[in-house]
Amino acid sequence: MAKLVNDTDFIKLPLFIKGKVRNVYDLGDKLLFIATDRISAFDVVFPNLIPNKGKVLNSISEFWFNYTRDIIGNHMLTTDVSQYPGGLSRFQEELEGRSMLVKKAEMVNAECIVRGYLEGSGLKEYLKTGSICGIKLPAGLVQAQKLPEPIFTPSTKAHTGHDENVSFEVLADRIGTELAQKLRDVSIALYDKVSRYAQTKGLLLADTKFEFGIIDGELVVADEMFTPDSSRFWAEDEYEPGRPQRSFDKQYLRDYLESSGWDKKPPAPELPEEVVEKTAAKYMEAYERITGKKL
Repeated sequence: MAKLVNDTDFIKLPLFIKGKVRNVYDLGDKLLFIATDRISAFDVVFPNLIPNKGKVLNSISEFWFNYTRDIIGNHMLTTDVSQYPGGLSRFQEELEGRSMLVKKAEMVNAECIVRGYLEGSGLKEYLKTGSICGIKLPAGLVQAQKLPEPIFTPSTKAHTGHDENVSFEVLADRIGTELAQKLRDVSIALYDKVSRYAQTKGLLLADTKFEFGIIDGELVVADEMFTPDSSRFWAEDEYEPGRPQRSFDKQYLRDYLESSGWDKKPPAPELPEEVVEKTAAKYMEAYERITGKKL
């Protein structure tokens, strides 16, 4: 039985940030990322834990950070707990597989989203306006249809703290044209490389999002990368435009919640055991298909 991790209070270091899923600790010029087994949907954290979810997210990010180094560097230093500073190696059992030591980066205020297929908020915007983030698309596209080419559709943090979809021009105005162009070019290059790899595993990469930072004057990719929490992967052999696709992310959980009658406001309801088990299986299948390994 997998040991579930909800919190990391055993670590007596300054907490840099407590996210919905991850706890991040401050080690001076480095950070310790720990992926718990918490799960959130519609910006609300649920009382249930999803077995092995933290290990899946951490291990998939590690896999992609290594795979994409030829395109751009990243903030990862190591996932080997024995190399962690400050006596953290004594928490080998708790941290193994679900933690990562990273360089501290100055984060860019932009969420870089690349879409290769029409789904999610992009689909909603297209149905209303025929465009996504100011990019005009052909008329008559249907749900899950492949786009003529991948598109870069950024968002930034608004003053309210929520993400706000913006056009490339607005992004360039906020962070500078040169940086905005680099973010766009690198994001699309990453999407292209990983979507080609995914197809060799029978998967379609519908869309994904990245966060970038600056370390020693260099742009790097940070946070997480091509995980089931930041990307939509679909089964290629079941792909059929015009309907929702079977995906290897928390879409299954979202679909259950949409039909449950929950109003999407805290507190989150307790999830049935079957939903927990099926969600855990989706995450595990994503890891095994992407990496070709067993966790």
